[in-house]
Amino acid sequence: MGGQPMFILNEDSDRTQGKDAQSSNITAGKAVSEAVRTTLGPRGMDKMLVSDSGDVVITNDGATILDEMDIEHPAAQMISEVAETQESEVGDGTTTAAVLSGELLSQAEDLLDDDVHPTTIVEGYYQALSLAHEAIDEVTLDEELDDELLETVARSSMTGKGTGDVSAERLAEVVVDAVRRVDDDDGVSRDNIAVYTQTGSSSSATRLVDGVLIDEEPVHDNMPRNFQDPQIAFVDDDIEVREANIDAEYNVSSVDDLNTAIEAEENELRGYAEHVIDLGVDVLFVDGDVADQVAAILAKNDVAAFEVGDDEGEELAYATGLSRAAGVQELEADDLGSAGSISVEKYGDEYVTFVEDGDAGQSVTVFARGGTEHVTDELERVLGDALDVVTAALDKGGVVPGAGATEIAVADYIRSEAASIEGRKQLAVEAFADAVDVLPRTLAENTGMDPIDALVDLRAEHETEGIAGIISEGQTGVIDDPIELAVLDPAAVKHEAVESAAEAATMIVRIDDVISAS
Repeated sequence: MGGQPMFILNEDSDRTQGKDAQSSNITAGKAVSEAVRTTLGPRGMDKMLVSDSGDVVITNDGATILDEMDIEHPAAQMISEVAETQESEVGDGTTTAAVLSGELLSQAEDLLDDDVHPTTIVEGYYQALSLAHEAIDEVTLDEELDDELLETVARSSMTGKGTGDVSAERLAEVVVDAVRRVDDDDGVSRDNIAVYTQTGSSSSATRLVDGVLIDEEPVHDNMPRNFQDPQIAFVDDDIEVREANIDAEYNVSSVDDLNTAIEAEENELRGYAEHVIDLGVDVLFVDGDVADQVAAILAKNDVAAFEVGDDEGEELAYATGLSRAAGVQELEADDLGSAGSISVEKYGDEYVTFVEDGDAGQSVTVFARGGTEHVTDELERVLGDALDVVTAALDKGGVVPGAGATEIAVADYIRSEAASIEGRKQLAVEAFADAVDVLPRTLAENTGMDPIDALVDLRAEHETEGIAGIISEGQTGVIDDPIELAVLDPAAVKHEAVESAAEAATMIVRIDDVISAS
């Protein structure tokens, strides 16, 4: 039977099918990967990202670059999400994951051109992924994670990143000290470590504060700025005259009525202030506004009050042991926390309040200094990554050799096992191994070495010595033992990188039809 063709899609819809869809998606994914490839390793380059409003970010952090880029292609967004996942799970290795995703797609493209079915590629990649995890486990160091080893991990994560004029050794000590402070039988409470940045000094002034930093000053000029062993309270509401819940008007017919109304309000506010003073509170934090009359009475009685937010309330509770009261009238003596000291310091035109040595002692802050805003912004990212990798090393399975050594071991192990895999799937497994090689090859390239020669030498050294990586030295790099030269990464970073890269690549390879609605 003949007839008119039936249209099931809106005529404005855009549809790409088959090889064209696969090619388009793979090209987009590879382009994103290529954008961050030059940032990999200690000699990687930085990117300058400029927003529509003129804001400038200078970084070589993969997650930050991909987050700041205005990526529209849906397949390219998947690679960006790989970096986000890597960042949220283990805090480092974002560039590694993105670069590996792109290379897995590139290898898959060659296999598709050779008529290997996408499902075969996906099955082969997942089998290779399982082998990769085994290989990482095999090269994980069987050593106790003492401070020295953890500092090595922290330094390795910072190498080549913008830490200003401060040495990685100094920052690594601060990072490990911070993690140790919040490490207990239940593991590392990473959320209890904050990074606070302040411009106006060299990065070498970076230090660890045993407590919380708040970028506020007291609400009244006459309030004290320094306390020893203060009693601390937190109120989750405004301290102002209560407003009626109903719309009502009051007719004031005489001056006496007006004075009575004013006096009632003043008495109410004075009652709030006196309640705080009677409880023995030295420092009051309020998630809301403090009325001027209340502030004036508190100031006369040497009580300091600060208007802060909800996040500060959480941090103060962890640090000082206080309980947050729903309102000033609900505040009781049992709700108070305490600290060793509270001090307000001025940096340029800004004030910072230090709440140190809290009784609960569960919060620490890395106080990072930098000469410019760009330096402190990058320092904040670098310290965040370092804190995450040290946490990952302690909580998620130890450390492995860095400098591309683990990747060479993974690729070698997958190739050796590929021979026993039957059919075309073997091609996909070998392609996965070839894709992993892109990481040491890119490291060599960014270090100034010939990538092909370096890869050949690395494989030879791996065969004879069992472990070999690319170590930056002077204006180029050398092939040496990364363990001896203290270049180590958390095993969790490697596991997460191969996992998330494989998932993104296989998801994109399986797509053979892209339908875009108008």
